Amino acid sequence: MEPRAVPGPVRSASDERRHQRVRVSVLGRYMLADRREYPCQTVDMSPGGVRLTCAVLGEVGERVVLYLEHIGRIEGRIARRCSDGFAVQLNATPRKRDKLASQLTWLANREMLGLPEGRSHERLVPTQPGVTLRIDGHQEIQARLIDISLSGAAIACPMTLPLGIAVTVGSTPGRLVRYFEGGFGVQFLLPLSADRFHAGMTL
Repeated sequence: MEPRAVPGPVRSASDERRHQRVRVSVLGRYMLADRREYPCQTVDMSPGGVRLTCAVLGEVGERVVLYLEHIGRIEGRIARRCSDGFAVQLNATPRKRDKLASQLTWLANREMLGLPEGRSHERLVPTQPGVTLRIDGHQEIQARLIDISLSGAAIACPMTLPLGIAVTVGSTPGRLVRYFEGGFGVQFLLPLSADRFHAGMTL
């Protein structure tokens, strides 16, 4: 009697060739099927999958939702477990995978060039500084843009918000990454397009 094959994640050879893995290290969090969230860090990633370093391991085949800095929300299923984390096979449309490929190219170039976080881009003082902030996806407050860059914004705001909270600046999603007297700094999840970056732009 021949041994029965154990089914694994279905991947075509063309998928493997097309999805080249890139070594990128970004922080994030993940939610397992029990809806509890845990911190994680990426080891490498492709448009079809990502390998994470994390403390709490899920089960192979378990659905997982990821929220990664600069990438945003993605989801998939655990393909295999490692000693220090697990690998996720991503569930994404072809359009989403193309977007992921562009994001990974940007991240890989940033790491290769050694660009620092936050102030790696030229900063402009906007001509229309008034902006609406959406906090954690629902609460809206009015604030003032001090300056903006391709990667983030300095915002004058009297409200005290927790570090790491999700903040949408106008229509641009980001995360609160630092404080200063009278306000805070937000890092965008994706850099702004250089061709539309000017003092009169609307976020």
